[in-house]
Formats: sequence, C-alpha cells, structure tokens
Amino acid sequence: MESYRETRLQMLVFVFGVFFMSVCASETFPKAQNVTWNSINFKTMLTWSPKPKDYSYTVEFYVIGQSRERSPHCIRSTETDCDLTTNLKDLKASYKADILSEPLLGVTSDLIEHPSTTSERFSPYTDTVIGRPEFKLEVGSDKRKITLHVTDIPTALYNEKNERLSIRDVFKDELQYKVIYRKAKSTGKKEKICKSSTIELTDLDRDVSYCFNVQVYLPLRSTDKQLGEMSHIQCSPEENTSIFDEYGAGVISGAILIIILALSAIITTIVMCLRRRKRVKNPGKEGRPLNHL
Repeated sequence: MESYRETRLQMLVFVFGVFFMSVCASETFPKAQNVTWNSINFKTMLTWSPKPKDYSYTVEFYVIGQSRERSPHCIRSTETDCDLTTNLKDLKASYKADILSEPLLGVTSDLIEHPSTTSERFSPYTDTVIGRPEFKLEVGSDKRKITLHVTDIPTALYNEKNERLSIRDVFKDELQYKVIYRKAKSTGKKEKICKSSTIELTDLDRDVSYCFNVQVYLPLRSTDKQLGEMSHIQCSPEENTSIFDEYGAGVISGAILIIILALSAIITTIVMCLRRRKRVKNPGKEGRPLNHL
C-alpha cells in the first residue's frame, strides 16, 4: 500500500513537472507580433517583433490551401525579418506565413507545438508597391509639344536566363502611366493616362514652362493599390521670348513706323513754331523804313 502511494506521488510530481516545464517554455518563447508584409517592386520582406534573446524564429510560408515550405535563411534565426522574394514564385497566388517561436539552434525543447503567429494574406502581383518612375523631357521644335520618355522600373525578379525583369515584363498590357501636369506659374492641374512608356502632350502653350509628375497606374488592382509612388517633379525650360516672338515682326514694324511718323510730326511742328517766334522778334525788310536818296 505504501509503495502504491509512493508510486502515485511520483507520477503526480512528474505530471506537475511536465506542466511546469511547458508553462516555463511557453513563457520563454513569446509569440511574434506586428507581422507585416513589406514589398516594393517585388522585393518582398516579412517582418515582425520583438527581437529574441534566448530563443529564435522559424518562418513557414505557403500558398493558401497547399503544403508549407521553409526558407533556408529563416530557420532558427534570431533576425526579425525574412526575405521571401525568390520563394514566392507564383506572383498571382495568395500566400500566408507562420512565424514559429523556437529554441535557439542546437537547443532542444519538450514542447510538441511551438507558439506561432500567422500573417495576413499577401499576393505579390496585387499587393507589391510600385516605386517612383524616372523620365526625361523632350520639347518639340514647335514648342507646343512635350514628350515624356518614362523608364520602366526594374524589379527584384529575374528570369531563367538571370535577366532582370522590369514592371513592363511582369504586368505587360496592364501597365499604364498617369501624368499630372501644370503650367509652372499656375496651380491648375491636368491629367493624362497612357499605356505607352512614351507619352506625348500636344497643344501646349508655346514657350511656356510646364511641370510634370508621373506614376504607375494599374487599373485592375483594388482602388487603394492602383497607383504607384509619385515621381520627382520635372519642369520644361522656360524660354526667354523676345518682343519679336511675342508680337511678330509685322506688328512691331508698324509700331516703329507710327512712332517715326509721330516724332517727325512733332519735330516739324516745333521747328515751325520756332520760326514764327523768330519772325515776330526780327521782322524782315518790309517792316523797315525806306532810305532817302
């Protein structure tokens, strides 16, 4: 009877010991927090917090409804980010990720399931942020047309030949550009959307400086993710227009002729007035008495 009680006591001690160890283990392996997808131009990072001290993190990612995978660089790691750019091969698929809190590499644990946190849904094709494009301005010879040559933004993706892909390679015909432009000395704005990377703006005021912003426009995305980042502003040069460019040679020639004629009339009038005054002050022979012989 005594041995039975002793055996039962040992079992209770064992059960409480295991429970205590599991509670302690859970406390030393806190769950990841603030799990966020950060992706720009298809460079995709998964980030979270806090920074671990005596434990590590393992990332498992998966297409929703399919089997899980692990990135070799994100297993038992003490970092709080994981680069999944090359792992998310199906750009149009929807992914999730689990961040597991585990012991440090080489340390064992009695936990059967480690604490984990699941990310939000993420699809590279519809969720990556498109950065600001660069472009060059070309002013037409007639000074009424300006052409914008936009450079398609390079992405973090490569094809089978290890050639870097641009956003044009990824989005193809879905890629469009939105141009916002205005006169340099005005606040009124106009917009134009174009599918080409070469954008022509015609019927502009001649010899007037215009300022431009460009951003990627993806109409098939949700409204809040259709526009990429705004480019830096660029303005066309302001021409130093001469008076001949402003009014034309004919108008100016006519004005000069009128001025010359007006000056001639004024000068003639002044000369005639001076002569009259001189005659009054100094009368001629008809005003003098005759000399007697």
